[in-house]
Amino acid sequence: MTGPMPTPAHAVRNVRPSVVAGRLRRFAREFWSARVTYLFLAPFMTVFLLFIVIPVFMAAFLSFTSFDGFAFPKFVGFQNYIALLTQDIVFLRYALPHTFKFALIVGPGGYALAFLFAWLIHQLPKKWRDYYTLAFYAPSMAGGVALSVVWIAAFSGDRVGYLNHFLLQMGWIDLPRVWLQDPRYLMDIMILVSLWISFSVGFLAMLAGFQNVNAELYEAGRIDGIRNRLQEIFYITIPSMKPQMLFSAVMSIVTTLKAGGISVQLTGMPITPQYAGHLIVNHVDDYAFIRFQLGYASAVSVVLLVISYLVMRFAYRLFAPKEGD
Repeated sequence: MTGPMPTPAHAVRNVRPSVVAGRLRRFAREFWSARVTYLFLAPFMTVFLLFIVIPVFMAAFLSFTSFDGFAFPKFVGFQNYIALLTQDIVFLRYALPHTFKFALIVGPGGYALAFLFAWLIHQLPKKWRDYYTLAFYAPSMAGGVALSVVWIAAFSGDRVGYLNHFLLQMGWIDLPRVWLQDPRYLMDIMILVSLWISFSVGFLAMLAGFQNVNAELYEAGRIDGIRNRLQEIFYITIPSMKPQMLFSAVMSIVTTLKAGGISVQLTGMPITPQYAGHLIVNHVDDYAFIRFQLGYASAVSVVLLVISYLVMRFAYRLFAPKEGD
């Protein structure tokens, strides 16, 4: 019984370079034919490479080193990750659970509120939509200014603070409370403020998605048996605006997980009292800019990046278009 002769090893080695060379030539031809497109993409790609891709790889490299920002980095392997997951009490007891609590409430909560108010604004006459959109979007643009003017004044710990003044006038408290320095209330205040400023780009994307849904689908749905607005939203609106909902979900995830500056702005301290508002981003800032342990801070950043990636993959599975959509 005879079979096909085996291909000599030197022939396989000769085939592989030819395949690679053919692919490179084909890529070069496609690149040259679309050279104008790549020329317009070049500024963005350059900035993306310099300020996103390279820093991510640098952080990943530094996470395996001991580095204080002055001496040459010393390779330590997985010691930073082992210490983070086994010895860092502040991370395990405060930063990680606080971040998950904050993200689980502010992320889905802000996402649901953005969807709800975008839908309500879409029901208004066109001449009023822009005014209401600006009113809801303005807090996210104001940022730190809004925190200082509105919320810090509202939760001020003296008698002239809006909340203390109201409670004292009503007779519900006898002495003013220091809301922003009290560990019992700080996280709740952070969640409240974050929900207030959660109407950002994702909110605008959802509003645009509502306006792009084909009105004929609603008429066809009524013929097929849809009887109320809730059924319209579930069977027509959401399937028709999945790209906008996916974009909004990703922005909500990124914004929520990278939150940390809000506790610093509210309390005026880099480390909140009893770590009550300590999130993973605050942990990174603590080790990077206060303790100058940049290798360890990079390890914390990589862990946060992995968590963000896993959550975003979950969002893609929920909202990414399926085959046949």
